[in-house]
Amino acid sequence: MGAGDDDPTPPPVAGIPQVDPVTPEVGVPFDELSGAEAMVEGVEHVTVRGILLGSGPRFARDAFGPVLAFYIGWKLFGLVAGIGCATAVSLLAWRYERRRDRAGVVARLSLGFVIVQATIGLIAQSATVYLAQPVLLSAAFGIAFLVSAAIGRPLAGVFASEIYPFPPEVRASATFVHVFGRVSVVWGIYQLLRSATRLVALIGGGIEVFLVINLVTGVPLTAGLMSWSVWYGLRGFRRSDEWGWALGGAPPDSVGPDQV
Repeated sequence: MGAGDDDPTPPPVAGIPQVDPVTPEVGVPFDELSGAEAMVEGVEHVTVRGILLGSGPRFARDAFGPVLAFYIGWKLFGLVAGIGCATAVSLLAWRYERRRDRAGVVARLSLGFVIVQATIGLIAQSATVYLAQPVLLSAAFGIAFLVSAAIGRPLAGVFASEIYPFPPEVRASATFVHVFGRVSVVWGIYQLLRSATRLVALIGGGIEVFLVINLVTGVPLTAGLMSWSVWYGLRGFRRSDEWGWALGGAPPDSVGPDQV
């Protein structure tokens, strides 16, 4: 997407208002901007409310739908039915994302893991073993978030690109790596603490206590972290010397990524 493309407007993203051909902040037509500059100007129109309403339900569905489906099926019909219900929910989520032409990173990860989780749960014939697997996976994700930030390939940036289509120029920029590196650290710490809390609840309190802790430490905290991540991301781009001018922030060369 560059200056000579027929359609330089960013592709529509569910739940995110689209940007007018001439930005109100800068007044520069999109056809006079690079793809990256146009896309960053579009970030200004991303709001916390838009993210939560557009993508929040998808994350909540993929993260908590299979667990709730398992509990209902397990309580009513037994372990095999519970595992079958959880697997069916994940398959439906994956199919829904594919039909809407979305990559569905979270849905694909959830689908792949649910198949492995179901296999192990059926072999072990244990609800505790079945439910402990996503707790351990969450801890592994926490470690992955921290490692990705340390090596300069922040995992939070992958999920951010699922919500908003950042072009390669932006993803490769120092601002992107720095901002989403910090976001990855916060999410990594959250995943590790939540995994430890849920594992203690599952082993010490049983399945019902685990489900309560899973919900309490999930939906409200995830929504809060998503809101903070959007706010911090926009703040970081506004303050950067690479993209701050496009968002009405600091002029070029006045603020570096290390000052975000």
